Amino acid sequence: MKRIILTLFVLLLASGAWAKTKMPEPKVVKINARVYALLGPMGQPSSHNQGYMVNSTVIIGDKGVILVDTGATDEVGKNIARTIAKITPKPVTHIINTHHHGDHILGNVAFPGAVILSSEQCRIWVEKTGDEWVQLMENMIGRKFPNTHPMPATVTFKEESRNDRSLQGVKMLLWVPRGSHTAGDMMVYLPDDKVLIGGDILVNTTVPVMRDGYVRNWIAALEQVQKFDTVAIIPGHGPLMNQADVAKLHKLIADFYAGVESGYKKGLNDSEVRNTLNLAEWKKLKGYEENIGSDISRAYLEAEAANF
Repeated sequence: MKRIILTLFVLLLASGAWAKTKMPEPKVVKINARVYALLGPMGQPSSHNQGYMVNSTVIIGDKGVILVDTGATDEVGKNIARTIAKITPKPVTHIINTHHHGDHILGNVAFPGAVILSSEQCRIWVEKTGDEWVQLMENMIGRKFPNTHPMPATVTFKEESRNDRSLQGVKMLLWVPRGSHTAGDMMVYLPDDKVLIGGDILVNTTVPVMRDGYVRNWIAALEQVQKFDTVAIIPGHGPLMNQADVAKLHKLIADFYAGVESGYKKGLNDSEVRNTLNLAEWKKLKGYEENIGSDISRAYLEAEAANF
């Protein structure tokens, strides 16, 4: 009987029923003495990556760390915390959330006592949809996260505002453009370091996801991004960017929307519009098959509203 039980146990482990894949480590890129990009893996949350698939930024201040975006679960947040501890012994005292999507905010819970900052709309959407994001992450990863729950910001900033702040002795501009990737995006610019942290308004080598987006605002925001003086740009997903990469993304989305709007004006439905678009550059990006249909649908709805 013992041999049978042992055999079943081994089979369960081999099948993955009890085994848990080890969470990947971030790629740490030192921008300068106080700014580090933690580049997460690419792709959708899954059992393979344990929900870790987002970029974070570590900013080392006088007595503490400002962390931009914290990951999709408490475990991802703890994984990021372990990486930070290898960089500096200073605690995380402030968290900045670039928008409300769960892969960027559900790790907040791993940093008790930290002050959380976001746009006003981000806070509202975390309160409205945070529990849904926990459930979505559990479904995609394939297990429960009982210690993960949404923690909204306590300090917020209005839409279409530029807010100069100093946190832990670090000067920063917290820019809330009109809703672009989501209704409540916020970007962080460090003028002394010439570093821009973009959230998912900026993505690199992956499809810009428009499901919750406002495409025309997004295009306008990318135009403004190109006016910043930067030596490094940290996107929400993918490798570090420069201004040439931003210009390429700007053109990609602007041309995409123009094509969708042109099709709408010709009386085509969204399925018919797809056949008229030049998607050669989009097909080179990660996540093309998963997202191109919803991106077209979202852009089509905007074109319809703009031309009603």
